[in-house]
Amino acid sequence: MSPEKPIEYSTIGILSLAHMLNDMYSNYLPQMLPFLVAATALSTTRAAILVSAFTISSSFIQPIFGYFLDRQGKRWLVHVGTLWMAIMLSLTGLVQNYLLLVLLAGLAGLGTAAFHPQASTMITVISGDRKAVLLSTFVAFGNIGFALSPLLLVPLFQNYGLHATIYTVIPGIFVALLLFFFAPKNDVLGGNAPTLSEVICSLRSARSELLAITSVIAIRSLTYTGLLTILPLYFQAQKLSSIAASHLVFVMLFSGAIGGILGGFISDRYGRKPLIVSSLILATPLFYGFTQTQGTLSIVFLALAGASLLSSFSVTVVAAQEAIPNNKSLAAGLTMGFAGGVGGLLVILIGRIGDLYGLSTAISVLFFLPIAAGIIALFMKNRPTAKSERLAAR
Repeated sequence: MSPEKPIEYSTIGILSLAHMLNDMYSNYLPQMLPFLVAATALSTTRAAILVSAFTISSSFIQPIFGYFLDRQGKRWLVHVGTLWMAIMLSLTGLVQNYLLLVLLAGLAGLGTAAFHPQASTMITVISGDRKAVLLSTFVAFGNIGFALSPLLLVPLFQNYGLHATIYTVIPGIFVALLLFFFAPKNDVLGGNAPTLSEVICSLRSARSELLAITSVIAIRSLTYTGLLTILPLYFQAQKLSSIAASHLVFVMLFSGAIGGILGGFISDRYGRKPLIVSSLILATPLFYGFTQTQGTLSIVFLALAGASLLSSFSVTVVAAQEAIPNNKSLAAGLTMGFAGGVGGLLVILIGRIGDLYGLSTAISVLFFLPIAAGIIALFMKNRPTAKSERLAAR
């Protein structure tokens, strides 16, 4: 048996920093929406379409990238994808035409579609026997980027207007250069590349479990993307200032990042399925607690709800990779991409509900969804915990 390769912590740190910036960009458009709505009287449905254009293009392309990356990794995708997304999003505040804005959003999504399967596979390859914990850390940095987005972008747009988007390309250039010089050098990240027939056979053999996992992720993604899209508009309708609203979104997302790290530790110790089921079922009453209370208690409920919703974020990726272990990039693409894209597509429906029945009704629908995802997660397989596998290997 060949010795376990040492864990490359410094490289994981750089990839995690890049993930933080990528996901900060991924939460870029929702921060623009209140300002766009105020300037152009955009409907909730059209606002949701704009966010969905980014989500759909970034998501449905990821499994395609994942399939080809399982055959041969392409390290350049991480730095080119990051720079591409930064450039496309930096132009969004400069255009006046709605269709052109949707086009830029869709093009920007291709950048994150290129980054995520390659970067997540790099993480799993260089993480030794600590895959769930270190992938959780990688994902947590992304969630921190999501959380920082409203804190950084809302004051920028409020003080300098939407034309200030052009300056947001600068961190993208910096991080792209870091990735160019310090990302893992090898293009090939696995053993022998699977053929298409082997991939199809692998998917068929695990289809029941993958269906459960992707369904869970799609519903969780709908909740997550829906909240990112609707909550700023809901807070605006409740007469909260843009800064106060951004702080509440930050609380939810930052707590989600912490929950993601804790979820990785818990799942390594007690199993993927118990963590996924319990955290999602718990999220629904916590979200309702947020709307039914006031003051500090309301904020506590929001923080706990965010942590509960996102604690399974990286765990579902690892669960899919364990279901089809010879196609890790494809698994990452299916979970972080395709399933998330389905959720992103359905956000348009939530926007329509908001237009027809009010934003409060749309929010209530979103709060109910996690418990439905938790029930579906009951159909996932029980697998040995990472802790038990380490003990058995001794």
